[in-house]
Amino acid sequence: MAAGAASSPAGAEPAVADGSLLVYGAASLTDALGDAARVFSARTGVDVKTSFASSSVLAKQIEAGAPADVFVSADPEWMDYLAQRRLIKPGSRHDLLGNRLVLIAPADSRVVLRLRPGADLAAALGAGRLATADPDAVPAGRYARAALTSLGLWDPVASQLVRAENVRVALEYVARGEAPLGIVYRTDALADRGVRVVDTFPADSHPPIIYPVAITATARPAAARFAAFLSSSPARQIFAHYGFEPRP
Repeated sequence: MAAGAASSPAGAEPAVADGSLLVYGAASLTDALGDAARVFSARTGVDVKTSFASSSVLAKQIEAGAPADVFVSADPEWMDYLAQRRLIKPGSRHDLLGNRLVLIAPADSRVVLRLRPGADLAAALGAGRLATADPDAVPAGRYARAALTSLGLWDPVASQLVRAENVRVALEYVARGEAPLGIVYRTDALADRGVRVVDTFPADSHPPIIYPVAITATARPAAARFAAFLSSSPARQIFAHYGFEPRP
């Protein structure tokens, strides 16, 4: 992909010059949105800075006055949070992507488990921990809790959770062998050869995983152009390459 966009973690906001854009994206979008930003920069000459963290952290930063121009959330709730506070531009919001939720293990693990009601997830964990994003704040964690609850698996394993600050941290716990199992998005599992997918959660076990995008209320003019690019054919190809499901 063409060079042109820089990335930094939330909490270390990149400096944004006039004529540049600052794009906030959920941690699970790190690779795909970063590539899309680089292609946009190469085509338009607009410098795009990206910052990735959990959607909750990013939304709170925007509320606190962070100079983000575009926000892509990992669930509708944190976009609703900003909309209720009039911090996104009316009419600019739309659903951009979809994803799936999976159970992962280290690549060399031999764990076999089918995710269905009554599955013995606790036995598969043994004395180990289940890595997932924090269910009390982070979208991936909320989806994980909903799926486990739907299948009747939440109560037996709730005390064994490792509550990561975002989904990519949960992924790292499993990839490094610090947790025998984890719950992440399918796209995260595809991005790391240190893990393998044990099984995919039934789609009806949790709310649909939807990534909405919107322009912030204080966005610079080029933000609308970038948000539109994210729904273009070149961007959709990038997202599909990383395993995302572009929304109609």
